[in-house]
Amino acid sequence: MVKVLLWFILLVICWPLALLLLVLFPLVWLVLLPLRILGFAVEGALSLVRGVFLLPGRLLGG
Repeated sequence: MVKVLLWFILLVICWPLALLLLVLFPLVWLVLLPLRILGFAVEGALSLVRGVFLLPGRLLGG
């Protein structure tokens, strides 16, 4: 009986949170999308700079 009561309390507490997350997850994903694109651009630029600095060592066979 106690287990059933605990499951019922958990259901009452968690279903609004689950619905809220189900609605908010796509919105948060859309908000963070420009930051992910910016991260790809910064990573590409930094790898280009790193490649330019390491090029003389690669050419000398290091």
